[in-house]
Amino acid sequence: MFGYIAIHKPELLVKDLDTYQAYYCGLCHALKERLGKRAQLTLSYDMTFLALLLTGLYEPRTRKSCRICLLHPARRHPTMENACLDYAADMNLLLSYYNLMDDWLDERKAKSRLLAVSLRPAVREIARRYPRQRQAVRRYLRSLRDCERKASGDLDYVAGLTGEMLGEIFVWKEDVWAPRLRRMGFFLGKFIYLMDAYEDLEGDRKKGLYNPWLPLSGREDFQETVEGVLNMMMGECSLAFEQLPILQNTAILRNVLYSGVWSRYEKIKENRKHV
Repeated sequence: MFGYIAIHKPELLVKDLDTYQAYYCGLCHALKERLGKRAQLTLSYDMTFLALLLTGLYEPRTRKSCRICLLHPARRHPTMENACLDYAADMNLLLSYYNLMDDWLDERKAKSRLLAVSLRPAVREIARRYPRQRQAVRRYLRSLRDCERKASGDLDYVAGLTGEMLGEIFVWKEDVWAPRLRRMGFFLGKFIYLMDAYEDLEGDRKKGLYNPWLPLSGREDFQETVEGVLNMMMGECSLAFEQLPILQNTAILRNVLYSGVWSRYEKIKENRKHV
């Protein structure tokens, strides 16, 4: 749905990169099991991160196998399978479905509606199993649409809508770890929304579309303000992560949190210099 929660390959060891790819392939396989090739079209790095995070925290029984896929038919690829990947696949489909329907309602994108309709049978079952998460996504989209219609200038509130939604997605189980996971997802969600808005700023300005950064974009210290806010969000997110008792795949998770999300930001900032 977002595409910002990704690794920074140059800083990962080969063994960690292979592990990450195995989880990515595992998520793809879990999506295929739910609804075939249509579901695989929604595959995201964001939910791969969530699967790794929850696997490290809950340490479920994990099976490693080797599979051939259509994209890489020449050789078998390592693939992970566990309950956390299954949950991540469900959340991947849930987020994708409502995002596609939002595209249809806002921009009348026929392709988005067609794919959303094809995902509906699986999403209905997911919504039945995870009503809290479903309600969070629906509430988020309604509230965000309302903010856009009113052209809200409350940067913190608007970003917090994404944070609240992602916080609920991060909480697989309402247990002792739920508060830390919810807090981690909350600040990561705010970071994602604000960075996405930052990336879209010039395009939204030209098209006359809503963007919460617009009122601040004329200030001389705008760039410093953006970086300060984003650093604050990721600082809180990373603090919540470090308070979780995770020992497995921590190099990959820290790569995403301390490098991956920022490598994307640096590319966005560089592109803005040439606008």
